Amino acid sequence: MSRKLRIAGAQMGGNQKADSRAAILARMIALLEQAAAQGAKLVVFPELPFTTFFPRWLIESTQELDTYFERDLPGPQTQALFDRARELGVGMYVGYAELTPAGQRFNSAVTTGPDGTILGKYRKIHLPGTVEPRVGDRFQQLEKRYFEYGDMGFPAFRGPESWGRPVLGMLICNDRRWPEGWRVYGLQGVELMMIGYNSAAYDPMGGTTESAELRTFHSTMAVQANAYMNATWAISVAKAGDEDGSGLIGGSCIVDPNGIVVAQAKTRGDEVILADIDFDACRQGKEKMFNFAAHRRPQWYRPIIDQVGALPPD
Repeated sequence: MSRKLRIAGAQMGGNQKADSRAAILARMIALLEQAAAQGAKLVVFPELPFTTFFPRWLIESTQELDTYFERDLPGPQTQALFDRARELGVGMYVGYAELTPAGQRFNSAVTTGPDGTILGKYRKIHLPGTVEPRVGDRFQQLEKRYFEYGDMGFPAFRGPESWGRPVLGMLICNDRRWPEGWRVYGLQGVELMMIGYNSAAYDPMGGTTESAELRTFHSTMAVQANAYMNATWAISVAKAGDEDGSGLIGGSCIVDPNGIVVAQAKTRGDEVILADIDFDACRQGKEKMFNFAAHRRPQWYRPIIDQVGALPPD
C-alpha cells in the first residue's frame, strides 16, 4: 500500500466585510479546483475562511454576530464547496465559526475524506485576546468574547485507505504555538498535522515590538520545531493580506518530519502550495529518535496516554 500523498495548502487573501459569502466561496472553489488540477488529494484551507476575521471588531448585536457562524456544516452557504470537493475526489481541512444547537460558539475545523465524509472535527483550545475591548485600539482580538474554549481535546484520526491510512491531527492558529497539543497528537502517532490560521501582521494585543516579518518567522518556526519534535508532516495555511485595513501575515508552509520547509507561499494573496509527502518518512523520528512505541514511553507520560488513548485503530 502506497503511503504517499500530494497535499495542497489553499492560502487566501483577505476577506472584506463587504464581500458576499457567494464571492468568497467562489474563490475557495477556484483554489480547490486549482489544487485538484495539479493532483492534490487533500487541500487545507485557513482558519475562518468563509468570512472576514470578525473577532477584530466589537459586535454587540447577536443578530449581526450570527451572520458569521455556521449552524450546520455543510450548510446552505457552504454546500457548494463540499459538493465540488466530493465531485473532484479531494479531501479538505476547512475552518469555520460553529454555532451549536445548544447555543455554544466555537472556533472549529473539520477534515473530510475524498467521498465527502467528515473524518474528524476539532475545536480551538488556545483562544487569544480578551473578553472586553481595549480602549482606544482600532483593532481588537476578541476571540475570548465570541468563542468558548474547545471541549474535544486533541483527537487524532485515520485518513482513508486511498491516502495510506495516515494518522491525522488538527490545530487552529494560536494552538500551533503551544507544544502541548502537538505532543498529545504525537503520542497518538500523528503523521500529518493540519493547521489553519488568521494571524495579525502586528501585535494584536496593542504592543509595538512585533513586526509582520517577526510574526511570520515565529509562525513558521513553531511549525518547524513541533513537526521535528513529533516526527510528523505539517501543513499550516494562512488567510493573509489586507482585511478592512487590518494586516494578516502569510507564510503558509508545508514542513517535513525533519522540520524542513518543503513548500511555502510567496504572496499574501490567494495561492496554492503543493508537496508530495511520504508518511513513512515519519518512521525515522518516531521509531528511533523519540521512541514513541508504547513500551518505550517514560512512566510520567502515563496520565497523558490514559487520556488520549493509543494509536487510532487501523
